[in-house]
Formats: sequence, C-alpha cells, structure tokens
Amino acid sequence: MRHYSLLKESTPLVNRCGFIPFERIDSSKEPELISSVCFSLFVCLLLGVGTRTIASAMAVRVCRRGNRLALHMLSRSVSHSSVSIETLGELDSHTHAPFSRSAIGTFFQERPLLTNPFTQDALLRAYLQRHLPVPEVHGDLRRFGERLVCEIEALGRQCELHPPVLQRYDAWGRRVDRIVTCDAWTRLRHVSAQEGLVAAGYERTYGEWSRVYQMSKMYLFAPSAGLYTCPLAMTDGAAKVIESLGMPAREAFERLTSRDEKRFWTSGQWMTERRGGSDVSSGTETVARRQQGEWFKLYGFKWFTSATDADMTLTLARVTDEHGHTTPGSRGLSLFLADVWDSDGSSNGIEVQRLKDKLGTRQMPTAELLLDGMNARLLSEEGRGVASIANMLTVTRIYNTVCAVAAMRRIVHLSREYACKRSAFGKLLKDHALHVQTLSRMEVETRAAFLLAMEVCRLLGREENQSASERETLLLRLLTPVAKLYTAKQAVSVVSEGLESFGGQGYIEDTGLPSMLRDAQVLSIWEGTTNVLSLDVLRSIAKSSGSVLQAFFSDAEQERLLAAEASPALRPALTSLRASLSALMHFCQTAAASRPAGYLELSARDLAYSLARVYMGALLVDHAAWEHATHTDVHAALRWCDQDLCPVVSRDAAGCFDPQTTAMDSALVYDGLKP
Repeated sequence: MRHYSLLKESTPLVNRCGFIPFERIDSSKEPELISSVCFSLFVCLLLGVGTRTIASAMAVRVCRRGNRLALHMLSRSVSHSSVSIETLGELDSHTHAPFSRSAIGTFFQERPLLTNPFTQDALLRAYLQRHLPVPEVHGDLRRFGERLVCEIEALGRQCELHPPVLQRYDAWGRRVDRIVTCDAWTRLRHVSAQEGLVAAGYERTYGEWSRVYQMSKMYLFAPSAGLYTCPLAMTDGAAKVIESLGMPAREAFERLTSRDEKRFWTSGQWMTERRGGSDVSSGTETVARRQQGEWFKLYGFKWFTSATDADMTLTLARVTDEHGHTTPGSRGLSLFLADVWDSDGSSNGIEVQRLKDKLGTRQMPTAELLLDGMNARLLSEEGRGVASIANMLTVTRIYNTVCAVAAMRRIVHLSREYACKRSAFGKLLKDHALHVQTLSRMEVETRAAFLLAMEVCRLLGREENQSASERETLLLRLLTPVAKLYTAKQAVSVVSEGLESFGGQGYIEDTGLPSMLRDAQVLSIWEGTTNVLSLDVLRSIAKSSGSVLQAFFSDAEQERLLAAEASPALRPALTSLRASLSALMHFCQTAAASRPAGYLELSARDLAYSLARVYMGALLVDHAAWEHATHTDVHAALRWCDQDLCPVVSRDAAGCFDPQTTAMDSALVYDGLKP
C-alpha cells in the first residue's frame, strides 16, 4: 500500500514522465504493475523529469522484467517521449534477456524435506502398537524423531563433508598417530550416550522387548547418523561378549553401556588381517606374548579396522609358547581386550599406517594398524577366541540389518515427499501411475525387510531375557545371517532406485543423495559377504542336524500363516506361501539325502534367498491378519507373494547346480583370460 499511496500522490509527475494516468490502473488486480511503476518513478526522481527519455527507457526495462502488462501500458504512453518502441525493445533484448548474467530465471525446484521419521513411518508405529503399546516408548521415539530433524541430520551431513584425517607427527616431530575427526563426530558420540542407543539394550527396561525398543531407535537414527552406527554396533557387540563371558571386564562393560557422555566408551573390532577377512581361522597372524598373569603384548598387522578412534578394542591373536610357536587354525585363536590409548594420551603400542580411501562410509575412520607390543588382556579362555566372538557377530549382523532397512526407509521417505512437489510432463510425479508403481515396489521391499529385522531383534531380546523357546533360539541362529545378507542386497537395489526417482539431482553430491548409495554398498561386505553368510546358513543347518530348518518350517506354517486363514483377501498370498514352503522343504530333504557332494554349497546363495523371501512373506501375512491392520498392509503382503519366493527350487529345476553346469560356468567366466 505504501507503493500505491506514493503513486497516487505523484500522478502529475508520472504523467510528465510519459506514463499512463494513475486512475486507469486497478491496484487490486495488478499489484506487480504498481510495484514496477513505483520503481520506474524512483528512477525518474533520481534523474529528473528533464531526462524523460532515459527515465522512460529504464522504466520500460524494469517493468518488462516485472510485468508484461506494465510494458504494454507504458508502450502506449511512450509516444510522449523521443524514444521509439523499437529502440526500447532493442535495448531491452540486449541487456535484460530472462536468463542473462545474474538473471537466472524464476523457477527453483523445492528440495525434499525430512520430517519426523517416526510420525511418517506407518509400519513402525503399527508394529509398536501391536507388540509394544507403551506410551512412553512412543513418546520417546516421537521426541527423538524431532531431534533427528532439528539437530542430528545436520551433524551427520557435517561428518560426510569433513572426513577424518591422520596426524602422524606433532609440531616437534614426535610420532603421535592421531586420527582427527570433526566436531560433529564427537557430538554424535555424546548424542549416542544421552539417548542410550547402546545402554537401552542392557538396561532391559522393557524386558524381552528391550531390543525391539533399542533397535527401533537405532533404525530412526541410522540414516542421519553419519555412520556413527558402526562404532555403536561394535560397542554393543563388545558389551555382549563381556556379558556372555561372565563380566571379566566389568568397568569396560559399564563404560560401553553408559548414558553419561563423559564416561561412555566406544569399542573397535580388529579382526581382519591381510591374509583374510571372514576367514579369521587361517588368516590371523597376530601373536600374543605372555607377560604377567592375564596380560600379553600383541604383535601383528590389522588390515581393516573401522572406527579406529575408539577407546578400546577386541581383537584375535595366537598365544605363543616359550619357544615362540603357535597353534594353527581356530584352536589357536584367543580373544583379547586392549585400550587404544595409554593413560598419558599416547597410543598403546599402535602405529597407524594409513587411513583407508573408501568408496563410502567416509565419515568414519578406517585404518591399517601395526601392533607393536600393544598391551592387551586375555578375555576368553586360550584357544576359545572364535567361539567367544559368536555373540558379537550376532549383534553386529543385526545392526547391519537394521541399518540396511533404515537406508531403504529413508530413501522411500524422501522419494515420496519429492514426488508431491516435482512436476514433469504437465503433472506432479505422484500423479504419474508408473512412477507411483515404482515407489510402491520400493515400499513393499522396505516393509518386508523391516518386519524381518524386527523379528530378529525380538528373538535376540527373548534370548537375552531367558524367555526364548528352543525353537526361537534355533530361529535366531538361522535368521541372523539370512536377514543380514538379504536386506543388504535389498538396500543397494532400493537406494539405487530411489536415487533414480530424483532424476539428475540424485547424482549430484551436494544433495546428499549419492552418499546414501555409497554407504549402502558396504552393507553386503561388512560382517560377511553374501556368499560367506550363505555358507554360514549351511553350517547352521549341518551343526543343528537340520533342527534350524525344522524350527523355520514350524514357525512359518503354524505361527504365521494359521492366523491369516480367516481372511479371504489374503488367500492368494497364503496359497503362494504354502506352495513355496512345500517346495522348499522337499528341496532341502532331497538335496541333503541324494544329491552329490558340493550340490548344497552351489545352491547356498539361492537357498538363503529363498528362506528370506518365504519368511518375509509369512511375516507380511501375519501382520496383515492383525485386527488393526489396514488395506495397505494386505496389499503389501499380496504384492510380495506375487514374486518367485523360492528361487532355489526354480534354479534346481533348470539344472543350475548340476556338475556339468558348474564346468560350463567356469568356462564362461574364464573364456579369453590369458595367463
């Protein structure tokens, strides 16, 4: 209105400058015109009415950029000036094209917004409503969701932009081997302690559901955490080992599970050496020389140590006898606990050779370490190192699973939000049926993965609460590697598809999207690759004499599917699942009894995939049969069961595991390779 008043009071001057009379302007319909003309008036006032020609030209340019109607009206009045319309048009076309110089256009795409991930996740809230309907849990997760958006998301992004660096020497030439991380990384450590992200699993406030509560929080935290979930996984794993061994290091346990940010410790997990990653039995060369009592000095080279800035670490080494000899194989490995730093702040017999230059997970320091007399305490019995870390592997693989599902949920969250504000070919992406179909498939994958992850967390909680049945204990052993290997593969696929849903912006670094794909890629490598874990599934079957499979079939058929029989809408899914269960059971029986040696090993990967898909389908059907389930829960179950749930049976029928096929596979792979 100030512009309107100025124009009204200055009508005579405006007329003298060659403008249309003010009374012919409708201010209610042309606010942009009023603003443009006022700016032109300001130009006239600066130059004086005697320079009417130049003022008119400038006014035309200003109005043309602001409102075409203003230009049209001015062109009718400019005849009072000595400047022609042609001259003005030529001047304007050379100096004020819509995209020249700083005038880069008026359209800017809105970015996708992250909103409270708890309130936006219908499946998480429904799952907790069904299994853990505790108001304080829901309230805490809602509050934490707001903290993620307002604080933690920015910290995680800072960790990506400011990766760790290695400081080898101090200013006076002393070797210090300090790994310098950004302030945001330190702040995430404090947040982790304050929120009890490890502690919640050991306080056991919610009994057998404590792990579900803890991992629900971790699931929300992971996509925003700047990979701080990795040190937390190893910290939780270390606490689990200490607890399972009868608390031989109580102070360390209390620090690992503390909510006090000043007392809280993180732990490393230094197992990988040059000769082997997963094959620790034959790949570990580090030796331990006895000192006094339970203390040893460790000498060796650790090839891949993640979260190397930890306060302590667990590591494997071979104890030497008085002649310096060691026992080969897993029988010679023992588990040790060591502080990373001495009391004076210097490293504990550790030289950092270099930080790894990685595809992803750049936020977190990963290093090659020389152990040159590192003081360490024997934690396990001598020769029982591999057996002692079994519980740790269970925990870290569950973390890997939860983080994989969290990555999927985050990219789906952002993709669907973006689809509501991005237009293409005349309508929003959310109104393109093909685009929504793609997002729907991503959602189904995410829902199946979520329910499998939560089931494994539930089983772990029941085991720790000493309320697990024999069947549940067997299921935990089987499903932990199955869930880890399958959700890791899902995450890479779903996150990649999600980036594609953003078009070119999904490939641009400063959107923060590409780092999601880079970080997802490690999920199928950490804690055992897909093939290594597939063979672990076979080991669990062999060591239990098939009991883990019996538990699997019994739980799927009797616990998951029976409840859905009363639902006509779920009948197609039930039919598909029962046929797949029957075919899978027949394959397992015949492969073990009558197939040649090596047959099961060749089928291990497809067998693990089949176990995952069938059990995910059973969990989706079970959830959809719940009395408070929605039509979208039913739709997700139906869509999941549309696919080939049992690829091991399909490939067996195609002869993929026959000896002659193996020979042809080898010929195909090495065709043309020159020695």
